[in-house]
This record gives sequence, C-alpha cells and structure tokens, in this order.
Amino acid sequence: MNILDARNITKHYLVGARRITVLHDVSLALAEGEFVVVQGESGSGKSTLLTILSGLDRPAEGRVAIAGRDITDLGEDDLAPLRNRTFGFVFQSFHLVPSLTTLENVMFPAELANDGAAKEKAAKLLSRVGLAERTESYPHQLSGGEKQRCAICRALINEPRILFADEPTGNLDSANGSAVLDLLLELHRERNTTLLLVTHNPEVAGMADRVVNLRDGRIITDGVHA
Repeated sequence: MNILDARNITKHYLVGARRITVLHDVSLALAEGEFVVVQGESGSGKSTLLTILSGLDRPAEGRVAIAGRDITDLGEDDLAPLRNRTFGFVFQSFHLVPSLTTLENVMFPAELANDGAAKEKAAKLLSRVGLAERTESYPHQLSGGEKQRCAICRALINEPRILFADEPTGNLDSANGSAVLDLLLELHRERNTTLLLVTHNPEVAGMADRVVNLRDGRIITDGVHA
C-alpha cells in the first residue's frame, strides 16, 4: 500500500471574475520510505500541490489518501492531529515562533501530542544537528542555517511517516543549503521517512529516487533516476 495516494487533483483560484486553474488533474503516489522531488518553474503549481497533499488546503476536485485513509473531506478537528503526528513540514521561511526559544520551538509539536518526553527528545535532536549550545536562543538570534536546522528538528520530533519540504534551502546560501539538504537526506535514510521535497534545484533533484516535473499545473514527467 502506498503511504500517499492522490488522484485527479484539480485546484482553482478566483481572481476577480476570472477562474485560474493552478493544478490540472494531477495524480501522484508515494511508497513508504521514498524520496520524491517535485520540480518546475515558478508558478508551475509545486507549492499548491504540496499544501493539498499535506492537508493544508483542499482540492476543487480529486482525492488524497494517507496510509489508506481519505483525508480530502476531513474537518480541522480530524486533520490537526494527523498533521501533528503523521506529517512533518519544513518551509522555506522557517515559520519558527518568535517568542519561543529554540528548544521550545522544537518541543511544541510533541507537547501538542502530550508527549511527556518532549523536552528530552527536542534536546537530543538539537544536539544531533549541532545546536546543543543554542537551546535557549530565540529565532532572531539564529542564523538562517540554524533556523532551518531548528525547523527540521521540529518537523521530526513526532517521528512523522511523511516529511513535506517546500524549498527548504531557498533562503540559504550554498554552504548552509548543502548542509541542510545533507541533514534531511541523512535523517530520511535513518528513519525511513517518506520525503516529498519541492525544489527548482537540479542538483537536489539528482539525489531523489524519483523526480516529478510540473509545468502549468500538469505533470509532464514522473521518472526514476538511474
């Protein structure tokens, strides 16, 4: 059984009186433990697809199933715990809570899940990514690379089955971008976490098990690397 199965996804937006179709009849399946890159030019629908697959948005048409469960019509009360425990999210803009320390930011999803070991798990993850000395720092005191490493720890603390990453190196310089990507891939391999990563970087795509190319809201190729 696939960990993720999306069928015939279509998404429209209204701009004034115009209806703009961002995704056209997109179908995509991910196997457990697979690393899949979605790439395409700006405006191709990459980020919209990711938000729909992860339950952050709904399609106009089509269905999305996670581990055999259809999530398309679930209400927020059912989606929230699913997103907290089954999914992990890493965004281009970090989305750390400014008023929380590095440790508190990482702990937050585990605390929502009533995990009594949240602090211990967060500290261990931060140590693993070289942030053991930054646990009491606030986001404004961190570099871009440190913020993204913190965001990755937060995404992984509940040991999600799927990790969604939307241009996770987009706001970083090349050295920090490479370090963050290496970390994501290392943790993906260690935990057998399914990784779906949106990028326009061909070097990142070259490391994936599969690359899905979007153009104008349609999948034009979906292939396995040699």
